[in-house]
Amino acid sequence: MNNVLQIVWLIPLLPLAGFLVNGLGRNYLSKTLIGIIGSGTVLGSFILSCWVFLQVKDGNTHVAEYFTFMAVDKLVIPFAFKVDQLSSLFLLIITGVGFLIHLYSVSYMHGEKPGHYGRYFSYLNLFVFSMLLLVMGANFVILFIGWEGVGLCSYLLIGYWFKKQEYNKAANKAFVMNRIGDLAFLIAIFWIIAKIGSVSFADVFAAENLAKLTQTDVTVITLLLFIGATGKSAQIPLYTWLPDAMAGPTPVSALIHAATMVTAGIYMIARSHVLYNMAPLTLNVVAYTGLATALLAATIALKQNDIKKVLAYSTVSQLGFMFLALGTGAYVAAVFHVMTHAFFKALLFLGSGSVIHAMGGEQDIRNMGGLRKKLGITFWTFVIGCVAIAGIPPFSGFFSKDAILLSAFEKSPLLYGVALFTALLTAFYMFRLLFITFTGKFRGTEEQAHHLHESPLTMTLPLVILALLSFAGGWIGVPEVIREGGDKLTAFLAPAVASVPHEHPVTHSQEYFLMALSTGLVLAAIIAAWLMFRNYQRKEAAGLGKVLENKWYVDELYEAIIVQPLHKLGGIFKSIVDPKLVDGLVNGVGRAVNYGSRQLRLLQSGQVGSYVLLMVLSMVLIFAIQFFLRK
Repeated sequence: MNNVLQIVWLIPLLPLAGFLVNGLGRNYLSKTLIGIIGSGTVLGSFILSCWVFLQVKDGNTHVAEYFTFMAVDKLVIPFAFKVDQLSSLFLLIITGVGFLIHLYSVSYMHGEKPGHYGRYFSYLNLFVFSMLLLVMGANFVILFIGWEGVGLCSYLLIGYWFKKQEYNKAANKAFVMNRIGDLAFLIAIFWIIAKIGSVSFADVFAAENLAKLTQTDVTVITLLLFIGATGKSAQIPLYTWLPDAMAGPTPVSALIHAATMVTAGIYMIARSHVLYNMAPLTLNVVAYTGLATALLAATIALKQNDIKKVLAYSTVSQLGFMFLALGTGAYVAAVFHVMTHAFFKALLFLGSGSVIHAMGGEQDIRNMGGLRKKLGITFWTFVIGCVAIAGIPPFSGFFSKDAILLSAFEKSPLLYGVALFTALLTAFYMFRLLFITFTGKFRGTEEQAHHLHESPLTMTLPLVILALLSFAGGWIGVPEVIREGGDKLTAFLAPAVASVPHEHPVTHSQEYFLMALSTGLVLAAIIAAWLMFRNYQRKEAAGLGKVLENKWYVDELYEAIIVQPLHKLGGIFKSIVDPKLVDGLVNGVGRAVNYGSRQLRLLQSGQVGSYVLLMVLSMVLIFAIQFFLRK
């Protein structure tokens, strides 16, 4: 069986090959061939991932070492892939949802010139390759290489339309904010090397090596790793790059927000759960940061009018739920929500792309309305996505979000109360988006009304598949209270990730009550959204609504207290420090040498008497030093 698992290197290699072929041949290949290569390589990775998943399901895990990546003194870092329950599940999510997004892109990006079309698919393939490298790495260094790879690809894809300066600014913002978190991650890796002498997961998480770490070591390492996760997975305070990432094409938004980049932080913490279990302080920081992020982003989403911005802040909020689960020790619940979120969020983003495609590029939902009549498939699949994210049974989002809420309740009633309120906001703003976009009268232009049409099959087929997954994808995690033996996901992940049991678990009757309470309140929130927005009339926001529409002015705050002071400091360095101090020092050395040379040149007068005088004076000086100054 290990011989079978030795071929796992093909899983990331196929997208890498697609990147090279489409990237180098973008000016020579036809669009059709580019689409086949780009999508086909990811499909091949998905098929191999399914095969690997079946092997792992039978209990056949493996660490495949290929060569020594780095060797410094006693530190040896192999280039190795770890194939276990956790990585195999992420492989299915990344390649499965990634393939659907590639397929969708074939039609969505068809208007691009062949050279740019090839560039787009090469970036997408590189993105998938980097994410696969991240989840397959058997040590922190290989994981970090993939981590940096997805950061690079996000920069390339967010700024894909690089001729628009605001898109370049959004790409730069994502790149810089991710570097802040990445620096903390890198320091954590060095700390682990200094204390343990290895970065391989098997060594770092071994009991004898964990014993080498003091409580301070564990707390600092886990906090540094968490800071890295806040950058990649968009948590307070490093979350503002993610909504701006909407500058990229819509399929890119789906790839970043659903299946790949933003889930990296969740994966890294779940993979490092052994360390986090030893750091209760860090777990509390993770839980409360996640909850605060979920609530903040949900309030902002209430008043956003760009269809993609609503979904972007929804992603930030859902990531907050995942971090809440991690912080309460419910690692499996967090991974479960990663999976279900990949289904319904990819569906919602691709559905929004279908709407934007039909509206001729329009993204403001205030200029839409009544699209249900023209975009039947998009509408019904979008409804399924909204129901799933709202957490209504038996859709996938209900089971994963219920697991998170249950863990929060067992940890603290305060965490549960705020999380439940945030879940209600989620249902409200998602159905606000649905009703304003698809119901009522059409509010666009005559030209847009004439242009309205359903998207082609290559765009609607991924929507239908994702809708089915959004409906049934959560059934692998049915709580034991509903069906005995229904929680197959926990049993599957148990060898790789074990959630921390709470001291006071809820009873079955309490669990039923919590399910009924959350479902009832979510339905009430949906009804409220229907009453308020089914016949939407455009009006300007005021008061608190204006504050929410402007995202609590967080971007303006960052601009005022961080960006502008840094720009001013940079101006000081540019106008004063650099020319007068740095250049002055360097140029001063040159001038001093030049001046000294000119003065010393005067000693070479050619007069023998002067030379004899200087020789005598030198001898006198030496004798004086010898007799009077030396002790």
